[in-house]
Amino acid sequence: MEKKDINTREDVYLLVSSFYTKVRKDDLLGPIFNTAIKDWDEHLDRLTTFWETSLFMTRKLEQKYIGNPMEAHVKVDRDNNHSITELHFGVWLNLWYQTIDELFVGEYADVAKRRARKMGTFLHLKIFEERQKHKKD
Repeated sequence: MEKKDINTREDVYLLVSSFYTKVRKDDLLGPIFNTAIKDWDEHLDRLTTFWETSLFMTRKLEQKYIGNPMEAHVKVDRDNNHSITELHFGVWLNLWYQTIDELFVGEYADVAKRRARKMGTFLHLKIFEERQKHKKD
C-alpha cells in the first residue's frame, strides 16, 4: 500500500482507531485507558473530531471539537492516584508517531506529530500544575 497524507475525516479515523488499538494493548497505557474509557466507539468518534479540528482548522468541517482535554486528563491522573508521568506521555507519543509512520506520509502527517508532541507537553505540565495547586490546599 502506497502511503498518502492525512486528508479526510476517514483518514483521521483510521489514524485514531489504529493508534488506540495499540494503546489498549500497551502494558503501561492499556490499563489506564481501558479503565477510563467506557464507550470506545464514542471515544474514537470524539477523538477523530478532535484531530480533524486540530489538523484542518482552516477547512469548513461538519463537526468541530468542543471539550476540555485538560480537564479530562487531570481527572484521569487523579483517578490513578496522581501516577501519570512523563513516561506515559513518552509511550503515548511513540505509539502515535509509529502509527502515523505506518499509515501516512506528508505535511498533515508531520503536523499531527508536532501537535501531539506539543499537546503531550502541555497536558503533562497542566497535570503537574494541578497537583501542585492541590498540595497547597
